[in-house]
Amino acid sequence: MARGETLVLLGRSGAGKTTALKMINRLLVPSSGEVLVEGKVTTDWDPIALRRKIGYVIQDIGLFPHYTVSQNISLIPRLERWPLERVKQRVKEMLETVGLHGRTFQHRYPHQLSGGQRQRIGVARALAADPHILLMDEPFGALDPMTRGEMQNEFKALERHLGKTVVIVTHDVGEALVLGTRIGLMEAGKIVRIYSPHDFVHASDPMAAAYMAQLRVYDEAKGEK
Repeated sequence: MARGETLVLLGRSGAGKTTALKMINRLLVPSSGEVLVEGKVTTDWDPIALRRKIGYVIQDIGLFPHYTVSQNISLIPRLERWPLERVKQRVKEMLETVGLHGRTFQHRYPHQLSGGQRQRIGVARALAADPHILLMDEPFGALDPMTRGEMQNEFKALERHLGKTVVIVTHDVGEALVLGTRIGLMEAGKIVRIYSPHDFVHASDPMAAAYMAQLRVYDEAKGEK
């Protein structure tokens, strides 16, 4: 995929989306074939060095409960031995980037935050060391519909601002259309086809058409309420 684009892996549960994602940062090693990151096969990378170059956001966020917001965000920069003042400045920058301004949140613990706030901190932590690549596995799936929509729109704006290469896993076709510059439709462990959002909406492929029919039914049901 091209630098700066967002590829959404869309498919039902068990289609292999998360498995594909985890092979990018070598949480899983392919049994055949190769995965390349920055032109280099993942098995040729030191796994720790590779993962520190790639931001990773998961549905349940994975914040350390005994760490403050500041400590969670600064984890990778501190492991990379950034100077203390640079770390402090980066925490401040990342809080502002995800819309949590000022000193209000720095010293809070995850249990003192709302679900949307925790998700924002998860994104801030993944971006803190300025990785070129960001992996996101059902990042907004645990949020209520209103917060989820807000987070999708905020992340879309963030995508344009940061210009990162992003791979997102979802089974939500609406989310795929909002966030993706390309959509990889997955089934049985394979990418069946890659579409632009426009081409996906108008595709005659039965699987893509089934997703669009599902979305229309959902939209119609919302309109009746």
